[in-house]
Amino acid sequence: MRVLLFSKTAGYRHDSIPAGIRAIRELGAEHRFDVTATEDAFTPAHDAVVFLSTSGEVMDAAGQAAFESYVEGGGGWVGVHAAADTGYDWPWYGELVGARFKSHPEIQEARFVTEDGTHPATAHLPPVWTRTDELYDFRDNPRGRVRVLQTLDESSYTGGVMGADHPITWCHPQGRGRAFYTGLGHTSESYDDPAFRALLLGGIRYAAGVLPAA
Repeated sequence: MRVLLFSKTAGYRHDSIPAGIRAIRELGAEHRFDVTATEDAFTPAHDAVVFLSTSGEVMDAAGQAAFESYVEGGGGWVGVHAAADTGYDWPWYGELVGARFKSHPEIQEARFVTEDGTHPATAHLPPVWTRTDELYDFRDNPRGRVRVLQTLDESSYTGGVMGADHPITWCHPQGRGRAFYTGLGHTSESYDDPAFRALLLGGIRYAAGVLPAA
């Protein structure tokens, strides 16, 4: 398995990006897959591409066309955290990510509800997972367009604006390819958490086609 780790930013740049790169490289070393980290142009010779807290417009028209062909033709995509704050001028990318970032309250502890425990990204998690992160709200609810894996319990923290149904991690097919997104991963500490690393690993394996969704 070959993974391209893409962390280019044209907007806000997360301090946790180096921790994320380190964590995914360590996952690759532990689970025997190759990881190439880049902020240069996209290259299609990979089984999955991870957008690690990318932001803003990160690809020119040629790069966008190449990336669309890659995913639609069977490639895998994993979006982490600010990947939903990326590509606002790229309509196809909006379909890929599932929902675009809207806002977030202060970093705080919250309850994450495992809605689907059959997916390789969430099979290891308890029914309710309590952790601290930056809790994204999205411009619309992706349910119905994606398979929701985790939701946020807005009663467990302050400042959420999506209400009783607040998806935070999901997946879906995109053409012949597969897409996985999680809103988690703002803090550097997240990438030292074995449970979060396992979530990322499951998402990468799903996107690469190594493991099925159920």
